Amino acid sequence: MFFYLSKILWFLADPGNLLLIAISLATLLLYAGRGDRLSRWPRLGRGLLTTTTIIALGISILPIGKAMSLVLEDRFPVVHTPPQKVDGVIVLGGIVNEVITQSRGKISIGGGVERLTELALLSKRYPQAKLVFTGGSGKLLTQNIKEADVVGPLLESLGISSERMIYENRSRNTYENAVYSRELVEPKPGETWILITSAFHTPRAVGSFRKAGWPVVPWPVDFNMTADESLRLGFSLRGGFGSLSSGLHEWLGLIFYRLTGKTDSFFPAPS
Repeated sequence: MFFYLSKILWFLADPGNLLLIAISLATLLLYAGRGDRLSRWPRLGRGLLTTTTIIALGISILPIGKAMSLVLEDRFPVVHTPPQKVDGVIVLGGIVNEVITQSRGKISIGGGVERLTELALLSKRYPQAKLVFTGGSGKLLTQNIKEADVVGPLLESLGISSERMIYENRSRNTYENAVYSRELVEPKPGETWILITSAFHTPRAVGSFRKAGWPVVPWPVDFNMTADESLRLGFSLRGGFGSLSSGLHEWLGLIFYRLTGKTDSFFPAPS
């Protein structure tokens, strides 16, 4: 139920969808009372359209989304001194579009590919470590096609033997990544496991694994901003809404994960 509810709520909360809904509603109101000078609908339409324009300008100019994402990326530092002994490495999915890959017969890679290149590097640094890829399908309508089932050839092209890989393909979200991976590999107390995911996603991922009773070493990659990022003003509708959507999605995820008991704290921090 949580999975389906989260998808529906995000569809309604996505800034881009809200912009489209507001513009559409404003247009309908503008024409609703056409020809009637006393009708209040056109006035409401003009008011809504004006408000929407002001908000869209604010999002396009002010670095709101960047500021939200920067706090997330800075939460867990890059590991400059790797552990001497590592028992396993986990990498979260969300890299390969499994639907397009199956349809075209060719690997379709999206963002976050650094998760896999880092996995390849760590697999060579720790040749005895277990390697886990966790990712089923986070899509509502294509639960029958799993990311973990199609990512194998890409990992082999990066030099990772299929015999070393353990694939978890049931998970639909970050919390299920943690729960189902733990059930699959049964980590022992005292073992050291590295968790690879995008920097902005690291707080929620680490909190989910801790909640599942699996302490991990956070290994953030796929940074989108510099360490001394200057939050300058800009003027880009696509950039503003894109960064806001990404940051808002993650912050809402942290809030709802905490409210539903799927993370150990609201904003997990380095231990």
